Amino acid sequence: MPIIKLTKVEQKRFLALVTCLFLAVTAWLIMALNNKYVYTAKTVLDYKNFPQKKAFHPLQSDTVDLQVEGSGWQLLFARLRIKPQSISINLEKLNNRNYVLFSEQLFNVNRQLETSQKIISVKPDTLYFDFSERRVKRVPVKLVSDLQFAPQYGISNAIKINPDYVTISGPEDDIMKISQWSTDTLKLEDIQNSTVARVAMVQNKMKNVNIFPTSVDVKLPVDEFTEKVIEVPLKVINNKEYYNVKLYPKKVKVILLVALSKYAQINEEFIEAVVDMNEWKVFQHNELSVRLNRFPDYCKLVQIKPAKIDFIIEK
Repeated sequence: MPIIKLTKVEQKRFLALVTCLFLAVTAWLIMALNNKYVYTAKTVLDYKNFPQKKAFHPLQSDTVDLQVEGSGWQLLFARLRIKPQSISINLEKLNNRNYVLFSEQLFNVNRQLETSQKIISVKPDTLYFDFSERRVKRVPVKLVSDLQFAPQYGISNAIKINPDYVTISGPEDDIMKISQWSTDTLKLEDIQNSTVARVAMVQNKMKNVNIFPTSVDVKLPVDEFTEKVIEVPLKVINNKEYYNVKLYPKKVKVILLVALSKYAQINEEFIEAVVDMNEWKVFQHNELSVRLNRFPDYCKLVQIKPAKIDFIIEK
């Protein structure tokens, strides 16, 4: 294969030609990218200024196509991205009619975008809504939590939520389906002391349903736990034939973890241990299992000794 050998003068001329060609292409590309172009981008609608006395259902998707005028740079690097990622639409006109025109709000919509972007039109230009009477309902708050305690520590009493109810309003069909409202997940680690935290309610995904308040205070009573052993007498249940039942032993030891602040309070009156005669009558068991019908709240059961007992039926 022949190799073309260039003299030093020819090499300089060739290098100058390539440089000029590169500069020309670069200049053309910069000029082209600085020009204005129209392209299509999708965005999500964020509704504002809801009608006060009406609940509504959008009759179309909350995603629309925007005809955007922008530079070639935007067309090259951000063709499908509008900043911000959503646009706010004013629904104040719905107090008097059942539709909203984008053409009436283009000026305010463009103020939300970057200065180098300009929306020319929106498809669809008209948004239609179906109305119903607005309802109000109170529902309990459900705490969602991920709590990690230090060793020997735990919840020592009822968790308090303030307020423990939220007020929701919206279309009756939607409101009737809601029986409670969850919080965002409360995450805490290595908990050793009682804690008060502000927790936001989970984000509302229904655009036509409002919630108040949007956050609640959560009080976690925390205490150190220690082990305690309580002897509890056994009771016989489902002895409908009134057999004379002899239990061996008559008492069991209930081993539990109790908060230090309640150690002295917890005794056998807080616990009811029973054996069920149906285990013998129905299942023909030779031993009866011990179970607890009553156990103090926020204590933790460790073990029952013995878990099964012997018995004699005297007729």
